[in-house]
Amino acid sequence: MIAKKIALVAHDRMKATLISWVGNNKTILKDNVFYTTGTTGRLLKESFPDLALHPLKSGPLGGDQQIGAMIAEGELGMLIFFTDPLSAMPHDVDVKALTRLSTLYNIPMACNPSTADFLIRSPLFSSDYKSLPLDFSTYQKRDLPV
Repeated sequence: MIAKKIALVAHDRMKATLISWVGNNKTILKDNVFYTTGTTGRLLKESFPDLALHPLKSGPLGGDQQIGAMIAEGELGMLIFFTDPLSAMPHDVDVKALTRLSTLYNIPMACNPSTADFLIRSPLFSSDYKSLPLDFSTYQKRDLPV
């Protein structure tokens, strides 16, 4: 198996769901490297001290942006971001930014346990699959108004 670099993020009301999901899939996930936002990372580290977890800042304090930068730099292969569709999101712009970057840089993203299950059970998860980079040359060469 080729180790993947995976970001794990969860909104407050979804943290327990993420911890449960990781616990249910620990055997599949154990050989990968994880980057987490602050509180999520602390809770995961308490529950799974043997996983390779690298906590970043709390989401509202810049952790979401740190993950976004890792996506843009090609340092992440997957984003698992359990969002709470029934709660107002004070940092909704951060969610939109991570969704946009995952789409832009063509990395798999799961916003719920079912999608995350499909991702980690795909034969591609245990291979050296690399997402095809998108070609930005046309965008970068466009004429800009002066």
